[in-house]
Amino acid sequence: MLGLISKIFIWWKDATPGTLLTLHNRGAQQVGEDEFGNRYFEEKGKTGPDGNKRRWVLYKGYADASRVPSDWHGWLHHTFDAPPTETPLKRQTWEKDHHPNLTGTVHAYRPTGSLTSTEKRQATAGDYEAWSPNQG
Repeated sequence: MLGLISKIFIWWKDATPGTLLTLHNRGAQQVGEDEFGNRYFEEKGKTGPDGNKRRWVLYKGYADASRVPSDWHGWLHHTFDAPPTETPLKRQTWEKDHHPNLTGTVHAYRPTGSLTSTEKRQATAGDYEAWSPNQG
């Protein structure tokens, strides 16, 4: 019972009941899951006006588009026909692993001198003199 109530009122944590109902009514089947726990679905049978089947992502936790890896992003936008579970993207040696945008989280980048940084700001140059309204 508590799970149903939380699904209705805490919509930002998982799929809403409306989304789950849409997936069920359209006969969407799960195609795969990424390393972040996001689940990917594709509509069975019918295609849209552009000739493509509709595709969805159900985020695990907070819905943030930057948490979709590039190979799944390409599949969602019909750049690739086959999902990465069937034909994974060829990784280049210089490519780094995908990381979501961490802005606004405790893991965000905070350079020295930032208001949120715990490190002390660098000393200013010796020729700098702050203006004061009391100076003549």
